[in-house]
Amino acid sequence: MKGSIEKRGKNSWRLRIDLGYNPDGTRNRPSKTITVEDKALLRTKKKLQDYLEDQLAIFKQEVLSGQYIKPEKTTFRDFVDKHWRPKFASIPDNLAPSTLVVYDQHLATHIIPRFGHMRLNDIQTMHVVDFLAYLRLPEARKDGKPGTLGNGTQRDILKVLRNVLNIAVEWKFIAQNPCDGVRWPKKPETKIEVYDESEIMEIINALYQQPTVWRLLILGTFLGGFRRGEIVAVEISDCDFGDNSILIDENIPMKIDREYLIKSPKTRSSVRKVKMPAWYMEELEVYATKTWKKQMWEAGTKWKAPKDRQFLFHKGDGLPYHPNYVTRWWREFLKKNGFRHIKLHALRHTSATYLLEQGLTARAVAERLGHANEKTLLSTYSHVTKSMEERAATEFDRFARHPKSNI
Repeated sequence: MKGSIEKRGKNSWRLRIDLGYNPDGTRNRPSKTITVEDKALLRTKKKLQDYLEDQLAIFKQEVLSGQYIKPEKTTFRDFVDKHWRPKFASIPDNLAPSTLVVYDQHLATHIIPRFGHMRLNDIQTMHVVDFLAYLRLPEARKDGKPGTLGNGTQRDILKVLRNVLNIAVEWKFIAQNPCDGVRWPKKPETKIEVYDESEIMEIINALYQQPTVWRLLILGTFLGGFRRGEIVAVEISDCDFGDNSILIDENIPMKIDREYLIKSPKTRSSVRKVKMPAWYMEELEVYATKTWKKQMWEAGTKWKAPKDRQFLFHKGDGLPYHPNYVTRWWREFLKKNGFRHIKLHALRHTSATYLLEQGLTARAVAERLGHANEKTLLSTYSHVTKSMEERAATEFDRFARHPKSNI
């Protein structure tokens, strides 16, 4: 087995192995191009030659062991369009449709412009490192807002790039993922904002001045600790007025091509039956059995919901509110009434915080919120559990004694 090293570019060389002839008479000469980024190697001829010889020896071993993958001319863009998206990403078991929409946004905005023209086997770790450096610059931000992309967004973009290249490795287009070994931006700390009890009381009082549908929707979000996509997917059949509970078994994360995407929750633990206060369920029953039916009758031919779907909170035509619309209503409600603004999702955090402070176990609250286990809940609400631990310690103060000194 003969090997050779050929200069290709300023800092690149081609390693070639001569295995003789194939059965069809063509030459079997696998090759591999490497780029040397180490400036110290480039300045010393002997060190550079030793490095290239070592790489050639490694390449020979790859060929002998069957680990070598013949380079393809497939570009990153072609791989995404012809392979990754239709054969992997478009399959719901691999990526949820809502997740694919986000992935496609990152691909179109940042990743394809950077890597689309490159052959898969030409993408090196340093290209990813340089890409990460670019993401930290102000020009990487495409929404017109000042500043740079947050660490969370940078991590999301890298996650998409890594996913595509992982599939390329899995399907033998490349031998390894160039994202491996790249240090990711630090994961941003999640700051949990919640309303205190007095604020909640004021908000609830103000909700009783709003239309019934909005009062019940927002109250349900807080009392049940629901996600916004869960509350808008609730149907009348999900409400058990005898048991005072609401079944959460669907979610509306977004809308694609003007069609609502209604799907099962992401995890099994998210499917749950949540006990609700009796007074709330009494109000909800009146709305569901009287007001809701009156709305359907008044809508007449404008009623758009399928006959087998009875969404509890709808726009007047039977179709559920989009989660983003609920968020906009919440923002305007807070502004109009002079309340401190925190995200609608904060009602879920507020619900969990309140229950923990009232002494409910972490397991009970986790099950209510649809977390797979207490670990997720305890890490999210560590600020609450810490104060609870401190308060628990003070409960033993009553046993304190102050013995007289014997000195």
